[in-house]
Amino acid sequence: MLKKVLVVVVALLAIPLLAALFVKQDYQVEARVQINQPVMLVFDYVRFVSNQQNFSVWAALDPNMQTASRGVDGTVGFVSSWHSENPDVGTGEQEIIAITEGQRIELELRFYEPFTAVSPAYMQTEAINDNQTLVRWGFAGHMPYPMNLMLLFIDVESMIADDLQQGLDNLKLILEAPVP
Repeated sequence: MLKKVLVVVVALLAIPLLAALFVKQDYQVEARVQINQPVMLVFDYVRFVSNQQNFSVWAALDPNMQTASRGVDGTVGFVSSWHSENPDVGTGEQEIIAITEGQRIELELRFYEPFTAVSPAYMQTEAINDNQTLVRWGFAGHMPYPMNLMLLFIDVESMIADDLQQGLDNLKLILEAPVP
């Protein structure tokens, strides 16, 4: 009897671990918005990481979040860090790792709490015409084995995409607001 119970317990533990071997570990999300402003005006706003405080959903989650920075914002090598007791915000930093003038800013996000991870992200601008710009905000993530099993039960991609989209919608409101 004890052998049968032990076999059942081992099987119950092994099945999820085996299943996780076949679940993807990497994911990518991208959100888009059209902003009625010239591409360089939009690019010159989003290239400054500190401006994310004005439109990012995560920045709004904790008004008491502590922030710090190193370097010159809007240039390669600039690092912006944050620390929050709110587990939905956590602790981490992001660094500008590449800039294609007027088109794309590539970032490396380094999360320290509540989990550790390194993820690439970007903001890209593209002129639709002289007074309209398409902005794309993208993020890639990795969930190592066996944590990747959570991807079967939690739609991480949709959650992040929704937050990115809300941030871009906020950005649109900021950049299209009438100048007083």
